[in-house]
Amino acid sequence: MFKFLKISCQEANEICNKSQYNESTFSERMKLQLHIAFCKACALYTKQNVKLTGMFKAKAMDCRNESHCMSDKDKEILKEKLKEQMSS
Repeated sequence: MFKFLKISCQEANEICNKSQYNESTFSERMKLQLHIAFCKACALYTKQNVKLTGMFKAKAMDCRNESHCMSDKDKEILKEKLKEQMSS
């Protein structure tokens, strides 16, 4: 009856990954929800994926607020190391 809603674990993982970036369709998300209701492994994968995505997004927000410039001293050290590598 609902065979069109049944997906494999691999498909569930692909949809899970897509949904983290808002690239999944409504029907894909419904299939995923149905699948993870019965598959504990995919439910755990989805939970961990959501958590990791949240951590990366939080870190990305932190990075946007920080300055990522090298000091003049660090630039000189890097230049010296590059010169050493080029002469070797």
